[in-house]
Amino acid sequence: MRLLLTCFLFAAITGCNAIPIAPVVPAHGQIYTNVRAPLDTDFDATQLGDKVGYGQVSTYLGLVSVGDASIKSAAADAQITTVHHADYESFSILGIYSRFKVIVYGD
Repeated sequence: MRLLLTCFLFAAITGCNAIPIAPVVPAHGQIYTNVRAPLDTDFDATQLGDKVGYGQVSTYLGLVSVGDASIKSAAADAQITTVHHADYESFSILGIYSRFKVIVYGD
């Protein structure tokens, strides 16, 4: 029982039991991941716009994360004032280097 409780607490502390909040969460590989998926849930009359902006966070050795992957920073990257759609991209190699990128489309 003590071992089961320890495993549960470890999973809770490390975020292994986190519920994904993105509408689509593609599979992630332990060795290599390079996937893209939408952040939107409403695809009725989706417009992409003429501009594309990026915001990203990079993680090193799973210990240090730096960057800004907010919609605001991605829109500012391309001087977008009206965001029409957003995607995200997840990239990782052996957990040594990981990148999470937000891609926004708009005018």
